[in-house]
Amino acid sequence: QVQLVESGGGSVQSGGSLTLSCAASGYTYPTYSMAWFRQAPGKEREGVAMIDSRGNTIYADSVKGRFTISQDNADTLTLQMNDLKPEDTAMYYCASAIGRLYGGAQLLRLSYQYWGQGTQVTVSS
Repeated sequence: QVQLVESGGGSVQSGGSLTLSCAASGYTYPTYSMAWFRQAPGKEREGVAMIDSRGNTIYADSVKGRFTISQDNADTLTLQMNDLKPEDTAMYYCASAIGRLYGGAQLLRLSYQYWGQGTQVTVSS
C-alpha cells in the first residue's frame, strides 16, 4: 500500500524559504508521476509542481523561478520554496500517480491516486 508523508512546513516571513519533503513507501511502479499540490482556505486544490520517473518537471506559472521540485531518491520528494509570498500560504500535499502524465493532466488533481495528509505553510507579510 502506498503511503505518502509530508514534512517541513512552517511559518516564514515574506521573501523567506522553506523545504518540504515527502517520504514515500510501498511504491513499486516502474513509471510514475509525483507532484505537490496546495489548497488555501476557501479555494480549490491546485497543482504546484510535478516530476515524473524520467525526471521531467513542470511548474504552475505562479511558482516558476521560485520553487524547485526534485526527487533525491526513489523514496523522497522535495519541494524547495524560495522568495515565498503571502499568497503561497496553504496546506501543501504530496501526490503520486501510476505512470507518466502528459499535458493538462500533469497538474490535475484527478490524475493522482495517492495523497499525503498535508503540511501547512504560512507566509506573513
